[in-house]
Amino acid sequence: MIEHLFKTSGKTCSECEGSNKNQPILGMVIINDLIEKEGKLTGETILDPKNGKIYKCNISLDISGEKLNVCGSLDKGGWIARSQTWIRAKKT
Repeated sequence: MIEHLFKTSGKTCSECEGSNKNQPILGMVIINDLIEKEGKLTGETILDPKNGKIYKCNISLDISGEKLNVCGSLDKGGWIARSQTWIRAKKT
């Protein structure tokens, strides 16, 4: 679930389809139906709320436990993909 947006607040997913169409991005579930396999989460999808597109998804935790390596791809093999590193927010 998206808990914090850095650049905008109150933004909706105008490009999304189905039940996410025009819904607030804050609080939206963007990762769905992943299963653990060989130390990674894999198998289903991630939604990019900027463009409303849904991609295949693989997620792994780095050794420090502070960063998630998130990869969204157009194909199951991950050949056409974009990766991001998500950093755990410090609790206040």
